[in-house]
Amino acid sequence: MKTLAIILILLAGSPIDFQSAEGMPAKRHPKGYIACKAAKPLQIDGVLNEASWRSAPWTDDFADIEGDLRPAPRFRTRAKMLWDETYLYIGAELGEPHVWATLTKRDTVIFYDNDFEVFIDPNGDNHEYYEFEMNARNTVWDLFLPKPYKDSGSAVDSWNIEGLKTAVHVRGTLNNPADVDSGWSVEIAMPWSALKQYAHTAAPPNDGDQWRINFSRVEWLTEIVSGTYEKIKGKREDNWVWSPQWVIDMHHPEMWGYLQFSAKTPGKEKFRVDPAWGVKTVLHDVYYAQRVFRDSTKQWAETLDQLRLGAPTVSARQKGLSLQTSGEGFVATMPLKLPNGTTQLWHIRHDARIWKD
Repeated sequence: MKTLAIILILLAGSPIDFQSAEGMPAKRHPKGYIACKAAKPLQIDGVLNEASWRSAPWTDDFADIEGDLRPAPRFRTRAKMLWDETYLYIGAELGEPHVWATLTKRDTVIFYDNDFEVFIDPNGDNHEYYEFEMNARNTVWDLFLPKPYKDSGSAVDSWNIEGLKTAVHVRGTLNNPADVDSGWSVEIAMPWSALKQYAHTAAPPNDGDQWRINFSRVEWLTEIVSGTYEKIKGKREDNWVWSPQWVIDMHHPEMWGYLQFSAKTPGKEKFRVDPAWGVKTVLHDVYYAQRVFRDSTKQWAETLDQLRLGAPTVSARQKGLSLQTSGEGFVATMPLKLPNGTTQLWHIRHDARIWKD
């Protein structure tokens, strides 16, 4: 109950940055990145020195998973992306004075070490998404989630990114407390042939397509004991991300960033803000309010009046927001009138899946 209430407060109170296509105030839009095509296939060696990498911009430096609610990370993390007809390429640099890693078996829980993580939802419906983790020993964990844990989802550890290529470059020495390192970099090539399995959209993507993606870095506080690194007991890990989640949980895909694919020369394309962001925000407000309501009453609200909704969501009722409840769950629906005069119908249901007609 406490976690759901915090999420609802955060969504209701996030700063307003822009107006949606409906003219309705929308909450803070996740970060966006334009990935251009690589000039030629990349050598996956952990060193981001090819011409295509040099021309690709860095993301913003990672922030705390709760955004500006928490102090800035102690160490710098940033990423960049490219693509071609075979792979999605991801590179990242992680500043770190003491690079260490212990896990060597694939599909173990990699975030028990310091790690770098990738989350991908190709069609942005909050369901059927991919999670990938790797440590500084280039040990990986790849898994598939039919839906988020909060919606009774469970991970499929047996799913693998077939044809995956990864590499790590350590700027210093691994597992050596006697010196001070600069950090480590990772390079990842994920084949479209694997990602298309649950994409429900073009893979490889078309020029201009957008996918949802986010990155996370788990960093543990350590001390040197008898010449080895040991986690400081009683201290939890830090979670640093590209696009803030506003809650300590990566499994809220609605807050992930937007990856826009471009076939144009780098710098020749502008990122497109999601015209449905305002409507999606309203529908998620209803979703989280319904979860809080059900947690306290053991049933779903049958009308919007029963829910404690923020002012933008209440005003959205005048723009066609509606709610249908059944014994199995609920579906909230809202129309979005686009600048070209057409109207989309957007829906969200009790298990967080969001889609348009």
